[in-house]
Amino acid sequence: MKPLLAIVVTVLVGCVSVGGPPPRAHAEPPEGSVPPAVADPSPLQQWIDGTIPAPPQFAGDEAGLSLWRGVLPSATDDPFFDAWPADLATQAPGQIIETRDVTTTTAARMATPISRATLLKFRSTSASGSPSFGTATLIVPATAWTGPGTRPVEVNAMPINSLGSHCTPGYQLSHGLLDRPNTDLPVFLPSVWWALSKGHAVLMPDHEGPLMAYAEPNVAAHVMLDAIRAVRAHAPDEFGAGRYVAIGYSGGAIAAYAAAMLLDEYAPELAGVLIGAAAGGLVTDNSNVAHQFNGNISSGILLTVALAVAREHPEILRHMNHLGQWVATSPLRDICGDASGPLGVVGIPIDVAANTANALDSPFAAKMFEQLDLTGRTSAVPLYIYHGLHDPWIPLDDAQQMYRQQCSRGVAAVFRIVGGEHLIGYVSGYPELGGWIDARLRGEPAPSEC
Repeated sequence: MKPLLAIVVTVLVGCVSVGGPPPRAHAEPPEGSVPPAVADPSPLQQWIDGTIPAPPQFAGDEAGLSLWRGVLPSATDDPFFDAWPADLATQAPGQIIETRDVTTTTAARMATPISRATLLKFRSTSASGSPSFGTATLIVPATAWTGPGTRPVEVNAMPINSLGSHCTPGYQLSHGLLDRPNTDLPVFLPSVWWALSKGHAVLMPDHEGPLMAYAEPNVAAHVMLDAIRAVRAHAPDEFGAGRYVAIGYSGGAIAAYAAAMLLDEYAPELAGVLIGAAAGGLVTDNSNVAHQFNGNISSGILLTVALAVAREHPEILRHMNHLGQWVATSPLRDICGDASGPLGVVGIPIDVAANTANALDSPFAAKMFEQLDLTGRTSAVPLYIYHGLHDPWIPLDDAQQMYRQQCSRGVAAVFRIVGGEHLIGYVSGYPELGGWIDARLRGEPAPSEC
């Protein structure tokens, strides 16, 4: 084994907690089969499993149940985010479960005055179709809305990109500034301030869902759409007839894009309510991006996504070796986005955590990529897609291909190539995006440049 890889393995093993995490007994595993691995491990993978024992608390766990519970995020100790209601199956998607006034803690992070902020908890749906719940924060500005109709709502899918439940906008905005802060959030808050200053209400869904399934598009779409349902049920006189636009960048772009793609089949009654979706720095070809991230400086994000998606698709865990099990059940399962990127500095390939050779090229991986692919669907709303010209992480060609596909299906769409790489593209793309959002929320017809 190469000396560098030996060092990486040693560091990873040394950073984990040998005691293992407590299970989250309130969560039940998603429905579906958990097939065994089908490909032989590589010599390196054989060496890893022959040298590193399985975590004792998961050894012999044929059903994978305790391992699945072990990779879930730790509880926040706030029942609003931790508790799974017993009667979820009897509730309709979007039905309000609980609300909390979070005006004081939210206002402390705003650069413009707000009238109120409300944390909403509502029934939602897992990737497998099982009853679940979602949370979102509704912020109403002090600034009056002077446009046509009732006050509109920007549904802002923040790029959460995290594994820990405390990393979400909902937790951050409902707790004190020094209560387990996520340093990613302040970077993206200016888009919220700008919207509020124009009189728009802002809805910030915790779109990774209660299992923190980062980059799982089905969960993200369900939470986004159910958050809109919840707001309309919570304040029907104020927001029942308003216009909504979904926006997101990077990890948040997945949620905004998915909401547009799944609206017709998951929330058809919201046709004409959600009137547009904007996505920047968007991943549309998961296989292509996974191969691009694997084994280089972006590998930390790939490994984070693999663990996060396994929370909604536990069959992935059967393809994890002993080292992967130790790391996935360590404190790393609670990291926020500001930590997952630096994990890739040493360029760890995903095969170091897998028990099958060429994990990304296996039939199982192909099946998983297919489940996450939404390009075969047609957006139910007009689209605004933008991408950094020099984005080194997410291929520009993938976004352009998706745009052409949607145009060919009759979707009104706009595509913009903006200056900079992935992070700068967020900033350089926002001024023109802001104009597109404003026009949609005023009820102007959506332009199409197809």
